[in-house]
Amino acid sequence: MRTILLGGSGFIGSLLARDLLADGHEVVIVSRRPIEVRIPEGAQAAGWDGASAEGWGRLVDGADAVLNLAGESIGGGRWSRARKERILRSRELAGEAVCAAVEAARTKPRVVFQISGVGYYGTAGDQVIAEGEPAGSDFLAQVARRWEDATLPVEAMGVRRVVARTGVVLSASTGVLPRMMLPFRLFIGGPLGSGRQWVSWIHQADLVRGVRFLLENESASGVVNLTSPQPLSNADFGKTLGRVMRRPYWIPAPGFVLRLALGEMSMLVLEGQRVIPRRLHEMGFQFRFPTLESALRDLLIGV
Repeated sequence: MRTILLGGSGFIGSLLARDLLADGHEVVIVSRRPIEVRIPEGAQAAGWDGASAEGWGRLVDGADAVLNLAGESIGGGRWSRARKERILRSRELAGEAVCAAVEAARTKPRVVFQISGVGYYGTAGDQVIAEGEPAGSDFLAQVARRWEDATLPVEAMGVRRVVARTGVVLSASTGVLPRMMLPFRLFIGGPLGSGRQWVSWIHQADLVRGVRFLLENESASGVVNLTSPQPLSNADFGKTLGRVMRRPYWIPAPGFVLRLALGEMSMLVLEGQRVIPRRLHEMGFQFRFPTLESALRDLLIGV
Protein backbone atom coordinates (compact mmCIF):
# COMPACT_ATOMS: atom_id res chain seq x y z
CA MET A 1 0.00 0.00 0.00
CA ARG A 2 1.31 3.46 -0.92
CA THR A 3 0.17 6.15 1.47
CA ILE A 4 0.55 9.92 1.18
CA LEU A 5 0.60 11.74 4.53
CA LEU A 6 0.04 15.50 4.64
CA GLY A 7 1.26 16.79 7.98
CA GLY A 8 2.89 13.44 8.52
CA SER A 9 5.90 14.77 10.43
CA GLY A 10 3.82 15.59 13.52
CA PHE A 11 2.98 13.35 16.47
CA ILE A 12 0.05 11.44 14.99
CA GLY A 13 1.53 11.34 11.50
CA SER A 14 4.81 9.90 12.77
CA LEU A 15 2.97 7.18 14.72
CA LEU A 16 1.02 6.18 11.62
CA ALA A 17 4.06 6.33 9.34
CA ARG A 18 6.13 4.05 11.58
CA ASP A 19 3.30 1.54 11.84
CA LEU A 20 2.76 1.44 8.07
CA LEU A 21 6.49 1.16 7.38
CA ALA A 22 6.81 -1.70 9.88
CA ASP A 23 4.30 -3.65 7.78
CA GLY A 24 6.23 -3.03 4.59
CA HIS A 25 4.07 -0.27 3.14
CA GLU A 26 5.36 2.71 1.17
CA VAL A 27 4.93 6.05 2.94
CA VAL A 28 5.40 9.55 1.53
CA ILE A 29 5.35 12.42 4.04
CA VAL A 30 4.38 15.78 2.56
CA SER A 31 5.82 18.62 4.62
CA ARG A 32 6.52 22.33 4.31
CA ARG A 33 10.03 21.62 5.70
CA PRO A 34 11.02 18.27 4.14
CA ILE A 35 14.74 18.78 4.77
CA GLU A 36 14.49 20.09 8.34
CA VAL A 37 11.93 17.75 9.88
CA ARG A 38 12.75 14.31 11.19
CA ILE A 39 10.80 11.59 9.46
CA PRO A 40 10.73 7.86 10.26
CA GLU A 41 13.46 5.81 8.65
CA GLY A 42 12.25 4.34 5.38
CA ALA A 43 9.71 7.06 4.62
CA GLN A 44 10.03 9.37 1.64
CA ALA A 45 9.68 13.14 1.95
CA ALA A 46 8.09 15.62 -0.42
CA GLY A 47 7.89 19.38 -0.04
CA TRP A 48 4.89 21.63 -0.46
CA ASP A 49 4.06 25.30 -0.10
CA GLY A 50 1.29 24.78 2.45
CA ALA A 51 -1.32 26.05 0.03
CA SER A 52 -1.48 23.96 -3.15
CA ALA A 53 -0.74 20.59 -4.75
CA GLU A 54 2.26 21.98 -6.62
CA GLY A 55 5.31 19.74 -6.37
CA TRP A 56 3.66 16.77 -4.66
CA GLY A 57 0.20 16.34 -6.16
CA ARG A 58 1.46 13.96 -8.86
CA LEU A 59 2.30 11.46 -6.09
CA VAL A 60 -1.42 10.97 -5.46
CA ASP A 61 -1.87 9.41 -8.91
CA GLY A 62 -2.11 5.66 -8.22
CA ALA A 63 -1.68 5.97 -4.45
CA ASP A 64 -3.79 3.76 -2.24
CA ALA A 65 -4.54 6.31 0.49
CA VAL A 66 -4.16 10.03 1.19
CA LEU A 67 -4.23 11.07 4.84
CA ASN A 68 -4.78 14.74 5.64
CA LEU A 69 -3.42 15.78 9.05
CA ALA A 70 -2.06 19.17 7.99
CA GLY A 71 -2.87 22.34 9.86
CA GLU A 72 -1.32 24.86 12.24
CA SER A 73 -1.24 23.62 15.84
CA ILE A 74 -4.02 24.87 18.11
CA GLY A 75 -1.72 24.68 21.15
CA GLY A 76 1.36 26.62 22.09
CA GLY A 77 0.03 30.12 22.58
CA ARG A 78 -2.95 32.43 22.95
CA TRP A 79 -5.54 32.56 20.20
CA SER A 80 -5.18 36.06 18.83
CA ARG A 81 -7.47 37.02 15.97
CA ALA A 82 -4.60 36.63 13.50
CA ARG A 83 -3.59 33.25 14.90
CA LYS A 84 -7.15 31.94 14.78
CA GLU A 85 -7.35 32.92 11.14
CA ARG A 86 -4.06 31.09 10.42
CA ILE A 87 -5.35 27.98 12.19
CA LEU A 88 -8.54 27.99 10.12
CA ARG A 89 -6.98 28.91 6.81
CA SER A 90 -4.15 26.37 7.07
CA ARG A 91 -6.73 23.59 7.29
CA GLU A 92 -8.83 24.88 4.44
CA LEU A 93 -5.79 25.20 2.19
CA ALA A 94 -4.61 21.67 3.02
CA GLY A 95 -8.01 20.24 2.17
CA GLU A 96 -8.22 22.22 -1.05
CA ALA A 97 -4.76 20.96 -2.03
CA VAL A 98 -5.81 17.35 -1.42
CA CYS A 99 -8.89 17.84 -3.60
CA ALA A 100 -6.82 19.40 -6.39
CA ALA A 101 -4.37 16.48 -6.31
CA VAL A 102 -7.16 13.88 -6.36
CA GLU A 103 -8.94 15.66 -9.20
CA ALA A 104 -5.76 15.70 -11.30
CA ALA A 105 -4.96 12.03 -10.66
CA ARG A 106 -5.74 9.68 -13.52
CA THR A 107 -5.91 6.76 -11.08
CA LYS A 108 -7.74 8.03 -8.00
CA PRO A 109 -6.69 6.92 -4.51
CA ARG A 110 -8.87 4.29 -2.88
CA VAL A 111 -9.48 6.44 0.18
CA VAL A 112 -8.97 9.95 1.51
CA PHE A 113 -8.66 9.92 5.27
CA GLN A 114 -9.43 13.20 7.01
CA ILE A 115 -8.33 13.67 10.61
CA SER A 116 -10.55 15.93 12.71
CA GLY A 117 -11.38 16.29 16.40
CA VAL A 118 -14.22 15.82 18.86
CA GLY A 119 -14.12 19.58 19.35
CA TYR A 120 -16.49 19.50 16.34
CA TYR A 121 -19.36 18.88 18.73
CA GLY A 122 -18.76 21.94 20.90
CA THR A 123 -19.69 21.53 24.57
CA ALA A 124 -22.82 19.69 25.62
CA GLY A 125 -22.50 19.03 29.34
CA ASP A 126 -23.21 15.41 30.25
CA GLN A 127 -24.85 14.53 26.92
CA VAL A 128 -23.49 11.31 25.40
CA ILE A 129 -22.35 12.17 21.90
CA ALA A 130 -22.18 9.67 19.05
CA GLU A 131 -21.65 10.34 15.36
CA GLY A 132 -24.45 12.31 13.75
CA GLU A 133 -24.69 15.06 16.35
CA PRO A 134 -24.50 18.58 14.89
CA ALA A 135 -21.49 20.86 15.08
CA GLY A 136 -21.04 23.22 17.99
CA SER A 137 -20.68 26.98 17.69
CA ASP A 138 -17.36 27.73 19.40
CA PHE A 139 -13.97 28.22 17.76
CA LEU A 140 -12.80 24.59 18.00
CA ALA A 141 -16.07 23.43 16.44
CA GLN A 142 -15.55 25.90 13.62
CA VAL A 143 -12.01 24.64 13.06
CA ALA A 144 -13.12 21.00 12.88
CA ARG A 145 -16.10 21.74 10.63
CA ARG A 146 -14.10 23.74 8.12
CA TRP A 147 -11.26 21.18 8.16
CA GLU A 148 -13.71 18.39 7.37
CA ASP A 149 -15.60 20.37 4.73
CA ALA A 150 -12.36 21.12 2.87
CA THR A 151 -11.98 17.52 1.64
CA LEU A 152 -15.68 16.84 1.05
CA PRO A 153 -15.42 17.37 -2.76
CA VAL A 154 -13.44 14.12 -3.20
CA GLU A 155 -16.65 12.17 -2.58
CA ALA A 156 -18.14 13.63 -5.76
CA MET A 157 -15.04 12.29 -7.55
CA GLY A 158 -15.97 8.76 -6.50
CA VAL A 159 -13.37 8.46 -3.73
CA ARG A 160 -14.19 6.88 -0.38
CA ARG A 161 -13.67 9.40 2.41
CA VAL A 162 -13.33 8.72 6.13
CA VAL A 163 -13.48 11.52 8.71
CA ALA A 164 -12.00 10.46 12.05
CA ARG A 165 -12.84 12.72 14.99
CA THR A 166 -10.16 12.00 17.56
CA GLY A 167 -10.13 12.65 21.27
CA VAL A 168 -7.12 13.43 23.47
CA VAL A 169 -4.35 11.09 22.27
CA LEU A 170 -2.39 9.68 25.19
CA SER A 171 1.37 9.24 24.87
CA ALA A 172 3.99 9.11 27.60
CA SER A 173 6.48 11.20 25.62
CA THR A 174 4.52 14.00 23.97
CA GLY A 175 1.16 15.72 23.76
CA VAL A 176 -1.23 16.38 26.64
CA LEU A 177 -0.36 13.58 29.07
CA PRO A 178 3.19 14.70 30.04
CA ARG A 179 1.79 18.17 30.79
CA MET A 180 -0.94 16.66 32.95
CA MET A 181 1.64 14.54 34.78
CA LEU A 182 3.87 17.45 35.81
CA PRO A 183 1.71 18.73 38.71
CA PHE A 184 1.41 15.18 40.02
CA ARG A 185 5.19 14.77 39.92
CA LEU A 186 5.36 17.91 42.08
CA PHE A 187 2.66 16.54 44.43
CA ILE A 188 0.22 19.34 43.49
CA GLY A 189 -2.11 17.44 41.16
CA GLY A 190 -5.82 18.18 41.28
CA PRO A 191 -8.91 19.08 39.24
CA LEU A 192 -8.84 21.71 36.51
CA GLY A 193 -11.69 24.15 36.98
CA SER A 194 -14.83 22.40 38.18
CA GLY A 195 -13.47 18.95 37.31
CA ARG A 196 -16.88 18.07 35.84
CA GLN A 197 -15.91 18.64 32.20
CA TRP A 198 -15.58 15.46 30.14
CA VAL A 199 -12.36 14.10 28.66
CA SER A 200 -12.69 11.89 25.58
CA TRP A 201 -9.34 10.17 25.16
CA ILE A 202 -7.61 7.35 23.30
CA HIS A 203 -4.34 5.42 23.79
CA GLN A 204 -1.87 6.07 20.97
CA ALA A 205 -1.82 2.38 20.05
CA ASP A 206 -5.60 2.27 19.65
CA LEU A 207 -5.48 5.45 17.59
CA VAL A 208 -3.08 3.80 15.14
CA ARG A 209 -5.03 0.55 15.14
CA GLY A 210 -8.26 2.46 14.57
CA VAL A 211 -6.88 4.40 11.63
CA ARG A 212 -5.50 1.21 10.06
CA PHE A 213 -8.83 -0.53 10.61
CA LEU A 214 -10.72 2.27 8.85
CA LEU A 215 -8.21 2.53 6.03
CA GLU A 216 -8.36 -1.17 5.27
CA ASN A 217 -12.10 -1.66 5.78
CA GLU A 218 -13.58 -0.87 2.36
CA SER A 219 -17.05 -0.44 3.85
CA ALA A 220 -15.92 2.30 6.24
CA SER A 221 -16.81 5.83 5.16
CA GLY A 222 -18.10 9.05 6.62
CA VAL A 223 -17.65 10.26 10.19
CA VAL A 224 -16.23 7.95 12.86
CA ASN A 225 -15.45 8.94 16.44
CA LEU A 226 -11.94 7.72 17.24
CA THR A 227 -12.09 7.77 21.04
CA SER A 228 -12.06 5.20 23.81
CA PRO A 229 -15.43 3.72 24.85
CA GLN A 230 -15.07 5.15 28.37
CA PRO A 231 -14.76 8.95 28.50
CA LEU A 232 -14.23 10.34 32.00
CA SER A 233 -14.79 13.58 33.85
CA ASN A 234 -11.68 15.65 34.41
CA ALA A 235 -11.88 14.79 38.10
CA ASP A 236 -12.04 11.03 37.48
CA PHE A 237 -9.27 11.30 34.91
CA GLY A 238 -7.05 13.11 37.44
CA LYS A 239 -7.84 10.66 40.23
CA THR A 240 -6.93 7.74 37.97
CA LEU A 241 -3.70 9.41 36.89
CA GLY A 242 -2.76 10.12 40.50
CA ARG A 243 -3.49 6.53 41.50
CA VAL A 244 -1.34 5.08 38.71
CA MET A 245 1.48 7.55 39.49
CA ARG A 246 1.04 7.01 43.25
CA ARG A 247 0.61 10.71 43.83
CA PRO A 248 -2.07 12.68 45.71
CA TYR A 249 -4.97 14.38 43.99
CA TRP A 250 -5.88 17.43 46.01
CA ILE A 251 -4.95 20.93 44.80
CA PRO A 252 -7.43 22.40 42.29
CA ALA A 253 -6.51 24.83 39.52
CA PRO A 254 -9.38 27.39 39.54
CA GLY A 255 -11.03 28.06 36.21
CA PHE A 256 -10.63 31.84 36.45
CA VAL A 257 -6.85 31.46 36.87
CA LEU A 258 -6.62 29.29 33.76
CA ARG A 259 -8.76 31.77 31.81
CA LEU A 260 -6.48 34.63 32.85
CA ALA A 261 -3.39 32.64 31.87
CA LEU A 262 -4.64 31.13 28.62
CA GLY A 263 -7.46 33.37 27.43
CA GLU A 264 -9.89 31.70 25.04
CA MET A 265 -7.47 28.77 24.68
CA SER A 266 -8.45 27.75 28.24
CA MET A 267 -11.43 25.96 26.68
CA LEU A 268 -8.98 23.17 25.78
CA VAL A 269 -8.86 22.18 29.46
CA LEU A 270 -12.04 23.70 30.95
CA GLU A 271 -14.56 22.36 28.45
CA GLY A 272 -15.05 18.98 26.84
CA GLN A 273 -17.37 16.42 25.28
CA ARG A 274 -18.64 13.03 26.39
CA VAL A 275 -17.99 11.21 23.10
CA ILE A 276 -18.43 7.51 22.38
CA PRO A 277 -17.20 5.51 19.34
CA ARG A 278 -20.54 4.01 18.31
CA ARG A 279 -19.66 3.36 14.67
CA LEU A 280 -16.36 1.66 15.54
CA HIS A 281 -18.26 -0.73 17.80
CA GLU A 282 -20.81 -1.40 15.07
CA MET A 283 -17.99 -2.24 12.65
CA GLY A 284 -16.46 -4.71 15.12
CA PHE A 285 -13.35 -2.83 16.20
CA GLN A 286 -11.86 -4.07 19.48
CA PHE A 287 -9.99 -1.64 21.73
CA ARG A 288 -6.77 -2.86 23.29
CA PHE A 289 -7.03 -0.24 26.04
CA PRO A 290 -10.71 0.49 26.71
CA THR A 291 -10.19 1.87 30.23
CA LEU A 292 -8.02 4.78 31.32
CA GLU A 293 -6.30 2.78 34.03
CA SER A 294 -5.22 0.09 31.56
CA ALA A 295 -4.00 2.78 29.14
CA LEU A 296 -2.00 4.67 31.78
CA ARG A 297 -0.47 1.52 33.23
CA ASP A 298 0.72 0.51 29.78
CA LEU A 299 2.13 3.96 28.96
CA LEU A 300 3.68 4.78 32.33
CA ILE A 301 4.76 1.50 33.88
CA GLY A 302 4.46 -1.01 31.05
CA VAL A 303 1.82 -3.29 32.59
